[in-house]
Amino acid sequence: MDDRTPFSEQFMHEIARIARLIDTEAIERIAHELWSLRYRGGRLFVFGVGGSAATSSHAVNDFRKICKIDACTPVDNVSELTARINDDGWDCVFAAFLEASGADANDAALVFSVGGGNAEKNISTNIVLGLTEAKKRGMKIFGVVGRDGGYTKKVADAVVVVPMLKDSRVTAHTESFHAVILHCIVFHPSLLQDRLGKWESMGR
Repeated sequence: MDDRTPFSEQFMHEIARIARLIDTEAIERIAHELWSLRYRGGRLFVFGVGGSAATSSHAVNDFRKICKIDACTPVDNVSELTARINDDGWDCVFAAFLEASGADANDAALVFSVGGGNAEKNISTNIVLGLTEAKKRGMKIFGVVGRDGGYTKKVADAVVVVPMLKDSRVTAHTESFHAVILHCIVFHPSLLQDRLGKWESMGR
């Protein structure tokens, strides 16, 4: 491909390349860990900011409805979220949510992020502090991240790092695969999927 190739064709070609490079064993590890979480009755706390906050809400819906996993995300409670931001600052929102929820070693955290958090560069420090709190509480940590994986990659028990093909499209590629990998996990037929989706249940 060269500069004359239409952008949409370039983009889809990149998506196909990334799909072939994804660490599917890491996806399976997360699925097995979430099966164990459900079996022991643990809760799943999902973290994400920006576009990843929307994915976190989507994930909570899917984990609860399709997998019967008790899941929640701090970004769904806008009143609590903005009160904590206003009173205590943005950095503490995830850590404070875990504290208020009494999260413990029976529970787990799942991060959707492009960079995974980096305290030294002051990027997504709320994720860094949230995962630090999760580690302190003995929680399992999982992530779907991009770039080098950041702090999430350093501390996670299982993490998928979306391969980076182009610096200029790392956000677009990573956030696209957040949804792909989420659905690969929740629709895992032998581990997590507890019920068919509406359209799947209707057949043809």
